[in-house]
Amino acid sequence: MGQKVLVIGSGAREHTIAYTLLNSASIDEVTVAPGNPGMCKDGIRITQLNQSNHAALIDFVQSNNYDWVFVGPEVPLIEGIVDDFAAAGIKAFGPSKAAAQIEGSKDFAKQLMDRHNIPTAQYRTFDELDPAVDYVRKHGAPIVIKADGLAAGKGVTVAMDVDTAVGALEDIFVDHRFGAAGAKVVIEDFLEGQEFSLMSFVSGTDFWPMPISQDHKRAYDGDEGPNTGGMGAYSPVPQIPASVIQQAIDTIVRPTVEGMAEEGTPFTGILYAGLIATADGPKVIEFNARFGDPETEVVLPKLTSDLGAGINAILNGEQPTFTWDETSATLGVVIASNGYPQDVIKGAHVPEIPVDADSHVYYAGVASDGEGSLVANSGRVLLVETKAEDIKAAQDKVYAIIDKLELDGLFYRHDIGFKALNA
Repeated sequence: MGQKVLVIGSGAREHTIAYTLLNSASIDEVTVAPGNPGMCKDGIRITQLNQSNHAALIDFVQSNNYDWVFVGPEVPLIEGIVDDFAAAGIKAFGPSKAAAQIEGSKDFAKQLMDRHNIPTAQYRTFDELDPAVDYVRKHGAPIVIKADGLAAGKGVTVAMDVDTAVGALEDIFVDHRFGAAGAKVVIEDFLEGQEFSLMSFVSGTDFWPMPISQDHKRAYDGDEGPNTGGMGAYSPVPQIPASVIQQAIDTIVRPTVEGMAEEGTPFTGILYAGLIATADGPKVIEFNARFGDPETEVVLPKLTSDLGAGINAILNGEQPTFTWDETSATLGVVIASNGYPQDVIKGAHVPEIPVDADSHVYYAGVASDGEGSLVANSGRVLLVETKAEDIKAAQDKVYAIIDKLELDGLFYRHDIGFKALNA
């Protein structure tokens, strides 16, 4: 008998995790809470439970005999859901509340990197506007302003001039745009180079790195417009050499997981390292305590081993096996609601998207219109992913699918993967 698994979350990341689990020989049934109606197209069950209602989730797992739980998003992790599951005798894959601080507090992450000599940008932390503005004026631009806490990928401003930086600080301290997440601000030196995402399965001091990917954060073509949660991604990243990836594993991932274990906050789950390849080697831009979105949608399709068996092994203290398709390229493009990321206009009709065996649609912000169709219900609506022999072929293939669609009220970038082709 295969296992029954509950995935917590509702986005395209969780759709990808659930779809990959359901295609694992070791797994018979996958439910996502709360999920979204687009997931049902893949035979994934959904249940309307709020991801922050820990008591209801514990009751649901126990009364329906789920074998284990995969926690997708950062908010329940930072709220301590894994600790609450553990207290109820439920196995859950994800970091404890203490370990999830690596994403929950930029200041926590920076101090950890300081203590363990992990390469990252020079920084200062401030909890008041005036000294922060003074620092920016003295330091000059470009400079990076980050709200300390969680801001759904939107709390970072890369300011190319001092006025933009001061405006970002006023947004945080005066207008309280990010609420409690902006009680403190981390101000960092600007780093120059190509960004890449290195995610690893982690169990204490053991870790298993995944293929790297690159996300496109800006809303519009040519990296114009505001920062979003991500408008598309691709893997591999041919402009990042294998030697740089190995250096990142040795100087960043290993000392991070070993440092956390040594300090009494051992990490289990997915550690996401958002990195930049500088002239001085790879450095950390940010850590996340979970799979990246949209990187998951291009990395997990490369997995050639059984995801369910791998995670089950980690949860039982055994050695997992993870193997990857290292020969082909994957590329995914996000389709978003007009106005995203600032003033999202919901309600656009989501068309049926015809895909072949090497392509897939992962749904994020969708709702059912009651008549069997989907409508846009959030900023990022879905991602179309495809696999081909190289980045250019994957790019051509995915845009051949998307460019034919009627997308009134929706938009997408037309250049995902361009950095790989122009490198």
